[in-house]
Amino acid sequence: MIILVSNDDGIHAEGIVELERSLSALADVYTVAPEIEQTSMSHALTLHRPLRVRELDPKRLAIDGTPTDCVKLALTGLLPVRPDLVVSGINRGPNLGDDIIYSGTVSAALEGALLGIPAIAVSLVTFERFDFKVAAEFTAALVDRLKQQGMPREMLLNVNVPALAREQIKGWRFTRQGKRHYSENIVERIDPRGKKYYWIGGDDLGYAKDDGTDCMAVHEGYISVTPLQIDMTNYKRLVDHPVADFPWP
Repeated sequence: MIILVSNDDGIHAEGIVELERSLSALADVYTVAPEIEQTSMSHALTLHRPLRVRELDPKRLAIDGTPTDCVKLALTGLLPVRPDLVVSGINRGPNLGDDIIYSGTVSAALEGALLGIPAIAVSLVTFERFDFKVAAEFTAALVDRLKQQGMPREMLLNVNVPALAREQIKGWRFTRQGKRHYSENIVERIDPRGKKYYWIGGDDLGYAKDDGTDCMAVHEGYISVTPLQIDMTNYKRLVDHPVADFPWP
């Protein structure tokens, strides 16, 4: 089995190193990841400048681009082999609910799925005192199970692991995407030349407490595994559309 590992925290991040270590016992691992942190880059592609590739080791490549750049380059000719699986992470911080839209970690996995490779995104739900060992162990166990069962090409999983000791984690659950709440804070300031500039931010205001969601599973001490899809069509609205028939042109 051949696995491509990537992330959005940068190739030197502790989470990706722990992930490589755990997966190396199961597969031949190649790592192609951003040279520096690319958090919240979503599915951005670099189109207006060339990309540079730096070889750190024969199977570890750093790219001065986004997570999507890394996976696209890896799968379209940079690697000497085609991977069986893409694993992105382990992210520092959650990718729950609305985070999925902005996440570079999830987007790296999504690019793998777009190019026909099963993919998993993995995140550790904390912003401090990072210990990636449990998340790495679960990811390896999940990959081993999928390896035995066979992985459908369209598989795209988003995994969020509570920042708990292994004995404190109650298990894992299949979940749906939840809803997180943020304050929409925009900070306006003046630079030394008298011109305005802005910081985009927002405080975490919690989440909708709906059963069966990724947010609730993690809150209750479970690892959340959410199946995602590339096709964003709202099929319910195709049948029950909100726009009344009208003549046009």
